[in-house]
Amino acid sequence: MLKNLAAALSVVLLLGQMLRPLASHAARENSSITQQQSSRSSNTPKPYTGKPTREALKWADEQLRRMTLDEKIGQLVSVGVNATFMNQDSDAYRALRHQVEDNHVGGIILFQSPVYEAVHLMNRMQALARYPLLISADLERGAAMRFDDVVDFGWVMATAATGNPDYARREGRITAREARALGVQQVLAPVADVNNNAANPVINVRSFGEDPQEVGKFVAAFVEGLQSGGVIATAKHFPGHGNTTTDSHRGLPIFDVGRERLRSTELVPFSAAIRAGVGSVMVAHIALPQIDPTQVKPLPTNLKIRPVDTTEAEEIIMQNATVPASMSPAVGELLRRDLGFDGIVVTDALGMSGLTVYFTQEEAAVRALLAGADMLLKPADTDAAIRGVRDAVKSGRLTEKRIEESARKILAAKYDLGLVRQRFTNADEIDRIVGGQESMKLAQEIAEHAITLVRNDAHLLPLSGLRQDARIFNLAITNGDDRSWVANPFASALAAGGFRIETMVLDERSSDEEVHKAIEHARSADLVVASLYARVRTGQARSIAIPDQGARALSALIDRNAPLIGISFGNPYLLENFPKLKTYMITYGDMRNLQQAAARAVLGEIDITGRLPISLPSLYARGTGIQLKAKAR
Repeated sequence: MLKNLAAALSVVLLLGQMLRPLASHAARENSSITQQQSSRSSNTPKPYTGKPTREALKWADEQLRRMTLDEKIGQLVSVGVNATFMNQDSDAYRALRHQVEDNHVGGIILFQSPVYEAVHLMNRMQALARYPLLISADLERGAAMRFDDVVDFGWVMATAATGNPDYARREGRITAREARALGVQQVLAPVADVNNNAANPVINVRSFGEDPQEVGKFVAAFVEGLQSGGVIATAKHFPGHGNTTTDSHRGLPIFDVGRERLRSTELVPFSAAIRAGVGSVMVAHIALPQIDPTQVKPLPTNLKIRPVDTTEAEEIIMQNATVPASMSPAVGELLRRDLGFDGIVVTDALGMSGLTVYFTQEEAAVRALLAGADMLLKPADTDAAIRGVRDAVKSGRLTEKRIEESARKILAAKYDLGLVRQRFTNADEIDRIVGGQESMKLAQEIAEHAITLVRNDAHLLPLSGLRQDARIFNLAITNGDDRSWVANPFASALAAGGFRIETMVLDERSSDEEVHKAIEHARSADLVVASLYARVRTGQARSIAIPDQGARALSALIDRNAPLIGISFGNPYLLENFPKLKTYMITYGDMRNLQQAAARAVLGEIDITGRLPISLPSLYARGTGIQLKAKAR
């Protein structure tokens, strides 16, 4: 019997030895997530200084000595994902797992995602990764920029309209806290572009304004707020995307200026960010022929990938162009030598048409590294980008030492962010931290101080003298596919003032009959509000403009001299297209808080105190803003 027991025990021990590796892998992918989540996030992330600590560099060097070339290359790559629910047998999950396990990517950039699905999926990927992943997201207006159902602070031009950089600092601090609670350690913000071109289709209200010094103050404050909360801030889009008329998602913008102009204007906010200790800088796909005149030609059709962030019909092909800043050693030298930046250099997304029109993904990745980039963001074909870098090392075009320089920075950053000690996100803590009262109060406060009244020639604001049974017609004009809901927050808040509100929405799908109907409904109203939702639409030709159907209706109402209030819920420059509009208010965005604040301003329930962070060429100077007190109650 003892002999049989011993034999059975031997079998059990043997099975244990055989299953131990499988159990270990399962523990990494499943159990460790739960175990790590059980530790409360009372350990507040340490501020990120932008300078690697000695311990971080030591750890990074230890890892590099153990890494294969492919693992070192992988650390430089960050892949993009919309972190929706993914079954583990789905193609999407397998593709992401392939990047983490086989390509050893160093990071993931999140795009629009539900909160809990994103955290769960990133924890899955962290469990699969040999080295901690650096998770990034474009949180320019807070967590709502990429996560569903959280507080939206609105575009930063609204923050600048308050005139108070401390709002930017507080917004940055809250954004950092919520980012870490959501498993994000690198925030690809703030936008440091100086928006001094009214026709800019991609920056616009994403910028703090047009004055370089003022933009620099807000950028530095946002950086300080973010990094005090333990995330890497990223100033973008170097050397400045504000004075362009081409969206780099659609084609290559050409900015034909020299160094002196850049130093006096575009580089000022980046210098402020660097002085504030910003941890990373994103370089744009913008051609600067006076800085780097190297010619580039569009790829043959058979080599060019299909557009990722736009459509083939909307893609812009520039026949005569020079190398983009993201691929230019001269621009890289401008950042590192002239501005003295020694942090992490990030490319703008490698799948944008400003790049893919001219370079394959293999060549783009190699050129970016030769230009001084450390992080290759969101390749359109990650396998190709990694293959291109590997082949360049083997051929001697790139050295392994060059790869190690960038990998060392990224690994050290992960150490200083605390990812070596704790790479997982505690899902139980999210609803304690994200979207709380502090976030909501700050978003509302910024919105109410941002509302800017540029023109009040008809003395319609604040509303007075209207009977409670007066009929207000709200003509909403939108450049989005959102006619069913876009005007709801404003109309509901206006109706709360006791007035009868009728809303009609016009968009590019509206028929001539709908346009005529809107004009006729406006004719019988006591007051007309034109709610203008001309928003930034990256990668789309209709960005920042209202559709022709809405423009025709608005022009007809202006010509009829109707009692009309125009409110821009986006592009602040719209008054230039309708200079006879007698009442014009700007909110700088369509976010709920901004729409509600606009309604309260119209009703006279709050003071109107915002001032233009930009000028309206030939109409109003920067700093314009009619100051109105709320009506006495």
